[in-house]
Amino acid sequence: MGSMSDKAAGVANQAAGKVKQGVGKAVGNDRMEAEGAMQEGKGKVQKAVGDAKAATKDAANKAARTIDKNL
Repeated sequence: MGSMSDKAAGVANQAAGKVKQGVGKAVGNDRMEAEGAMQEGKGKVQKAVGDAKAATKDAANKAARTIDKNL
């Protein structure tokens, strides 16, 4: 996945996880609440991976532009 798709999937998982936690809490379903917390955590990790990929790509592009200027 690219950085944008990782970020999008992460945000979607975070949102779905929060909803699932809320529903689980509202109906008294501990398992659903826990699944929601795990899904939200997964989303945070996915978004962080996307952010890291974007930062790496930006740094590589900056280095490439610097090299081109020096040539």
